[in-house]
Amino acid sequence: MNIFLHKAAAAISFEDVIKEFEQPLYWHIRRMVVDHDDASDVLQETFIRIYKGLDSLRDRDALRGWVYKIATNESLRHLSRKREMTLSEGSAALMDRLESSPGVDLSDGTALRFQKALLSLSPQQRTVFSLRYYDDLSYEEIAEVTGSTVNTLKVAYHNAKEKIKNAILA
Repeated sequence: MNIFLHKAAAAISFEDVIKEFEQPLYWHIRRMVVDHDDASDVLQETFIRIYKGLDSLRDRDALRGWVYKIATNESLRHLSRKREMTLSEGSAALMDRLESSPGVDLSDGTALRFQKALLSLSPQQRTVFSLRYYDDLSYEEIAEVTGSTVNTLKVAYHNAKEKIKNAILA
């Protein structure tokens, strides 16, 4: 009986996951897919997958990396479904959606150049940059999320920063 009570106390409720991760996951997904409506759809799919798998999560300490991995995979799945266009057409389409998206201040030229620079990154670089810069995940956590090595991630993050810096200064 004592073990049962301990397990119940350690259980992670779906409501707690939503409270803790809804906003950070939305913005992580939004930075990857750009469009608000797409981000909302991907977030919903993410929470469905989290709900279905939550009982199988054994380690509370692994929760953060696990939910970001699901959100990242759902975002990449969404982007791959939209990838019928060529890469250049895709980037242009993302730029158009960025400029017409609610919450984007078109009068702030630096912020707009920054967002456009983010969109010019490869999906891997954008994922690594977003998880490291915005979500403050360690390289080890990002490695769990992406399945890459820490060294590969450090290189991708460095290259992403350089591309963004060059785009903003251009």
